[in-house]
Amino acid sequence: MNKNAKQVLSFPYIIWMVGFTVIPLLMVFYYGLTDRSGTFTFANVMAIMAEDHMKALLLSLAYSVVSTIICLLIAYPLAMILRTRNIGTGSFVVFIFILPMWMNFLLRTMAWQTLLEKNGVINSILSFLHLPTLSIINTPAAIILGMVYNYLPFMILPIYNVLAKIDNNVINAARDLGADSFQVFSKIMLPLSVPGIISGITMVFVPALTTFVISNLLGGGKILLIGNVIEQEFTKGSNWNLGAGLSIVLMIFILISMTLIAKYDSDGEGTAF
Repeated sequence: MNKNAKQVLSFPYIIWMVGFTVIPLLMVFYYGLTDRSGTFTFANVMAIMAEDHMKALLLSLAYSVVSTIICLLIAYPLAMILRTRNIGTGSFVVFIFILPMWMNFLLRTMAWQTLLEKNGVINSILSFLHLPTLSIINTPAAIILGMVYNYLPFMILPIYNVLAKIDNNVINAARDLGADSFQVFSKIMLPLSVPGIISGITMVFVPALTTFVISNLLGGGKILLIGNVIEQEFTKGSNWNLGAGLSIVLMIFILISMTLIAKYDSDGEGTAF
């Protein structure tokens, strides 16, 4: 394929990127760095320092960190098991992990709302078995549970993708040289899987930090995260300038994540699945 043909084929993609990525980002920066009269200002960005906004941001960071750690603790051993069983990337087991990602995000979250509510499925089963019922809905635990459930596949797949590429001959050579299981893991498996871990952490942490649907449905609107604050400024407060300004602050965390991926996963090993 010659150079001109490649340019022609890339033209629709360029239009898509400009229309649905570049222009919306420019609009966010325009509204975030101006007031209602269109005058340039940093007030919208600095509004993150307000007590209620900072509280929502710190709460979001805490929930995101906890959810990311839980996802990592679940995903890494599971990815190791899938690798040791020589399960290919196109196998049915891997398909099971990908399947929830094909379902609507809102429907998945509402399903957990039905499961966890006071008279929901889980409590109905516990009552039938004469066991104590659970009061999880509208609590931080419910929000973290929703984050872990929705974003766990984004942690499993990058780690598994990297682990599956590790040559068994490397591991066998280490064992032949006297390395035990812990040394094989700490000296070979873990260092080689860093690109997948970084990609997984990024792909879980960023959406968990910016979410507002999970906290609305599973938190009952009682726990405000920074995503909820921004969503309310756009929808209820009609203050696009403040909402965009707070969004710019969240972009800082996205840029940090992109920097980590560029540093530790420059070849895209952890995201090629």
